[in-house]
Amino acid sequence: MGMDRSRPSQVTDGAGGPRLFGLARVNFALLGAGVVAVFLGYWLLNSGSTTAAPLLLFAGYAILTPLGLLWGLRDRDGEDGNGGE
Repeated sequence: MGMDRSRPSQVTDGAGGPRLFGLARVNFALLGAGVVAVFLGYWLLNSGSTTAAPLLLFAGYAILTPLGLLWGLRDRDGEDGNGGE
């Protein structure tokens, strides 16, 4: 009559949603926005844009993608950011 320990507990994000590869829903949204920005930037670059295309490429590669990977890193490692030590 004890707890069923055959299934591991599911890791959740701060809002209670499930995490995949340690990333929450907001991480995937930021990564998706980065991919869209990069594709749109290359499409605009191909069509001749010399102002919007580099800005979108920079935003996708240097801002949105790293932000998507690092957002909430402290919360994943522990409360104080030291990995729970």
